Amino acid sequence: MPARSWAATTAAFALGIIGHASAAEAQQGRTTIVCSNPASGTSWQITIDFDRGTVDNYPATIDNTAIAWRDPGDQGNYTLDRKSGNLRVAVPSSTGGYFLHDRCKLDK
Repeated sequence: MPARSWAATTAAFALGIIGHASAAEAQQGRTTIVCSNPASGTSWQITIDFDRGTVDNYPATIDNTAIAWRDPGDQGNYTLDRKSGNLRVAVPSSTGGYFLHDRCKLDK
């Protein structure tokens, strides 16, 4: 009986893992969104490719809550909150660097 119980528990656990695909895994294709700096009003577009796991062709970490990537051009580390659309940018420099807080318009 214990072996049977263990097998049933293992099967239920495996089904739970398979059935628990994240929204990041479920979302496919490419999407382009508009981001802006609320202080200056400057806006630009970013393209997220969920199939390739990239943002503007840079490797990205994509999960249910955030999308994070690094832009080698400005050495910035970008983190987009998938719920609020807040975009946090940390840019290093010889004087300690700086942070920017931007907003992106997400499709709901």
